[in-house]
Amino acid sequence: MKPVTLFTGQWADLPFEEICKKAGAWGYDGLEIACWGDHMDVRAAATNPAYVKKKKIILKKHNLRCWALGAHLAGQCVGDAYDERLDGFAPAEVKGKPEELRKWAIEEMKMTARAAKAMDCSVVNGFMGSPIWKFWYSFPPTTEEMIEAGFNTIKKLWTPILNEFDKCGVKFALEVHPTEIAFDLYTAERLLKKFNRRPALGFNFDPSHLVWQGLEPHFFVREFADRIYHVHMKDVAVTLDGRAGILGSYLPFGDLRRGWNFRSPGHGDVNFEEIIRELNAIKYEGPLSVEWEDNGMDREFGVQEALEFVRSINFSPSAVAFDKDMKK
Repeated sequence: MKPVTLFTGQWADLPFEEICKKAGAWGYDGLEIACWGDHMDVRAAATNPAYVKKKKIILKKHNLRCWALGAHLAGQCVGDAYDERLDGFAPAEVKGKPEELRKWAIEEMKMTARAAKAMDCSVVNGFMGSPIWKFWYSFPPTTEEMIEAGFNTIKKLWTPILNEFDKCGVKFALEVHPTEIAFDLYTAERLLKKFNRRPALGFNFDPSHLVWQGLEPHFFVREFADRIYHVHMKDVAVTLDGRAGILGSYLPFGDLRRGWNFRSPGHGDVNFEEIIRELNAIKYEGPLSVEWEDNGMDREFGVQEALEFVRSINFSPSAVAFDKDMKK
């Protein structure tokens, strides 16, 4: 059975040991540790064995393991065209300084690779950012040269980072997501080609970001069978009612007037059974990580119910072919 973990990004308001205590008591197998709050200081983990030892002791105390780190915030700062929103992800000394912020983010991601190695994690999940996200609608008219330049920028910025991942024996898994350089199937394929399909780069598969765009997420698993390095279990409900569309209407997440909202697993439109079947077909044995985001539900109730739901559909593939392995 695939281990079921909890991503701590939505729990970074709690001290690390507190979320470990809760997750262990709920019955999770491990954590996908977010690299913010006090959950993981990647520079400390990359350089201080005592820091890593303490983290591992806390995890073991609560019967938890860690297969992956989540470095979404720093990663976003690497490839994005700067605006003041990125300041919320960065330390005080680089806020409002676009080039210094980007240099900090690049170094932070290199440190994250080293931190993952120190923590015995094989994968870092995260974002890459995008200098061309605002071009997605193609008006004002967007040329192919502008799009290609954006992908080239991402390659230039991320190649030194991925080189460090290779040195550490760790893979980077991009969460295909709106605002990223790759946000659907075709952009994901273009990204892999731009990097010559180097093994260091793959995907953190999160179906919730595909369904509201109109994609069938299990086909993404099939298309990128060799690049599914990690899996998020997150649901989304599409509630188009003739008034709201898929662009969100500038309404905050959780507002019931929106055309879609993230939901606790099992409460939305994601067909998780098809996803598990596809994951079994590609022999994925990594974590199923609950990224819990549902503004309409108490989170402690939600993550416990989510664990039960994920366990209920976490079936293994058949070991026999029913139409071949029968004896008369």
